[in-house]
Amino acid sequence: MGDMNIVVAGAGGRMGRALVQAVGETDGLALSGALEHDGSDLIGQDAGTLAGTSALGVEISADKLALMAAADGVLDFTIPEASTDLAALAAQGRIVHVIGTTGFSSEQETAIEAASRHAVIIKSGNMSLGVNLLARLVELAAGALGDDFDIEILEMHHRHKVDAPSGTAYLLGKAAAAGRDINLEAKSVRARDGHTGPRNPGDIGFATLRGGSVVGDHSVFLAGPHERIELTHRAEDRSVFARGAVAALLWGKDQKPGIYTMTDVLGL
Repeated sequence: MGDMNIVVAGAGGRMGRALVQAVGETDGLALSGALEHDGSDLIGQDAGTLAGTSALGVEISADKLALMAAADGVLDFTIPEASTDLAALAAQGRIVHVIGTTGFSSEQETAIEAASRHAVIIKSGNMSLGVNLLARLVELAAGALGDDFDIEILEMHHRHKVDAPSGTAYLLGKAAAAGRDINLEAKSVRARDGHTGPRNPGDIGFATLRGGSVVGDHSVFLAGPHERIELTHRAEDRSVFARGAVAALLWGKDQKPGIYTMTDVLGL
């Protein structure tokens, strides 16, 4: 078999450039398209040169229909609207769609679920091995420690991040809720300000920090009587997410249509 033809969506962004590099470094993959939004001043530039590698002869384009028609897979860390559109195109082409985008509405989640009837969709709030292992540890700890240990999640990202809490924080919150066998939406506390009163038993709290160039820091605190457990992951470079996304793509080529997560990819 030949190489998988891969489209990188959002190829001009920081994460997109890391994905272009990762595709170029991976045997069995070939960059066939680099996608950006209409009106981007990056259109026409060589995706490899922009990513800091040698020229690849693949120009950044806004023609998603043409690029997706020639693709075997797409790596997508963009925005919810773009990812939802790409999922529909992935379904038409019956290809692999790896989604690292976060901040989806319930309607967009439903549309992606529908697309997974025909496409292999691997979707995660975080593609790194370390974070997905952390989520499993959080689930185990939340279940083992019981309700007298309060759960709080703290995340920090760079100043340009537009959604909060992060998709990774939400992933960790879902893991904690699964460990406690509770509904996260019913117990989630996203903000505290003013006279809030005492903490409600069973709540899972989220706190958000933004600043500088932080790639991604996440900590889960399990605070009990006279003791506290802290589980932390710090991403030092976007390449950890790119490598995870590429691993997901290669895993997905042998799967049946459906929606999967990184826990499926990693066998966790």
